[in-house]
Amino acid sequence: MIAPSILSADFANLERELKDIATAGADWVHVDVMDGHFVPNLTIGIPVVESLKKVSPLPLDVHLMIEKPERFIEGFIKAGSDYLTIHVESTDKPLEVLRKIRALGAKPGITLRPGTPLDSILPFLNEVDLVLVMTVEPGFGGQSFMMDQVEKMKFLKEERTRRGLKYLIEVDGGVNEKTVGFCKDADVLVAGSYVFRHDYKKAIQTLKS
Repeated sequence: MIAPSILSADFANLERELKDIATAGADWVHVDVMDGHFVPNLTIGIPVVESLKKVSPLPLDVHLMIEKPERFIEGFIKAGSDYLTIHVESTDKPLEVLRKIRALGAKPGITLRPGTPLDSILPFLNEVDLVLVMTVEPGFGGQSFMMDQVEKMKFLKEERTRRGLKYLIEVDGGVNEKTVGFCKDADVLVAGSYVFRHDYKKAIQTLKS
């Protein structure tokens, strides 16, 4: 599945952009939420997610790059997040947060910075519907794909089979026609610059094929 990141979209015309990527074959919409503290950038918040939900033909895949996400998950779920992913480094009670996300009706996801050991999320794999592998440092679009993260996708796929789990493996960061071949163990590809700076349909079909 392909989840274009609206961080690279035309923010003056988001409704049109959402409908255009849906027509072009996208499966989800990836929404990057940054607070200027957990990562050195500031993006959209709950009101924008709520507005997106009203016009989006696709599920909203919301990635929280914020400190203490437990303060805001209820608001993001009420706004319309279908998948809600938190960083293991962003809270001292990830298990509680993940369970609350599910209890409130969204699908919980977990992710980690490229430099964080994969061991840090292994205890939570049976609690999530989505595991996001970051192949760039979170916080900015347009970065280059980090090859040393490919092994994480392979391990997560093997671990899913070994433990009989059903989480989806998502990859985000520098995904394009040159790097997609390294993402064969992922189920969902997030692509921002590559989709929105090219012909949407051609870019999405290239990633799928």
